[in-house]
Order: sequence, then C-alpha cells, then structure tokens
Amino acid sequence: MFLGKRLRDLRLSKGLTQLQLGELVNVTKVSISCYENNKRTPNLETFLDLTRVLDVSADYLLGNDINVVLEKEEDYSIKLSHEDVLIINELKRNKELYQKLINNPKRTIALINKQIKLYK
Repeated sequence: MFLGKRLRDLRLSKGLTQLQLGELVNVTKVSISCYENNKRTPNLETFLDLTRVLDVSADYLLGNDINVVLEKEEDYSIKLSHEDVLIINELKRNKELYQKLINNPKRTIALINKQIKLYK
C-alpha cells in the first residue's frame, strides 16, 4: 500500500513544493497532491522516479519496512516489516510473555508451538 503521508514528509524534508516534485518526476502538482492524500496511486514509472528523486527504498514508500535505531549513539539500524512491528507491539501488551521471550526466546517459542499443536 502506497503511503501518501510518507511521500509528503519526504517532499517537505527535501524542501520541495508539490509543483517542484511533480516536475522532477514528470507529473502535475495535482497528481502529487492526490498521491499525498491517498486519492491516487502513482504508476510504476512514476513510483520508481519518486524513490530515486527522494532517495528512499520502494519498501519505505509502500510502508513495508520500519527502520529501528538503537538508543545508543552507534550508527546501526535494522529493517522490520509492518507485520513484525505489529507482532512485537502485541507481545509487549502481554508483559509476562514478552519478558519470557526476552529471557529465553528458544524455550518460549517451543512452549508456544507445543500449545498450538494441542489446540489443533
């Protein structure tokens, strides 16, 4: 799914107007506005031009990844899919299970698998 909000944020961070971005990817200002408001989706050629001009991955504009940066001042990041983030957030709601996963992930996953097999 194309994320218009990300497109808008990227455009603004580059200091571009909708008209300027449109000129760079060969579409109208109205088209850029429609993309940003999720009223239209760019065709493949325009989508690839947007990724090139804005210097981002296709996954980022599609919302398929989220960069996670450690809190330390190291230059390190990983990419997580949207689904992975949903799973992690759901696990964090169950603090006891989350803590067990942190302390002993292999054992906890094995126990979860065992319970799943019992319910089949």
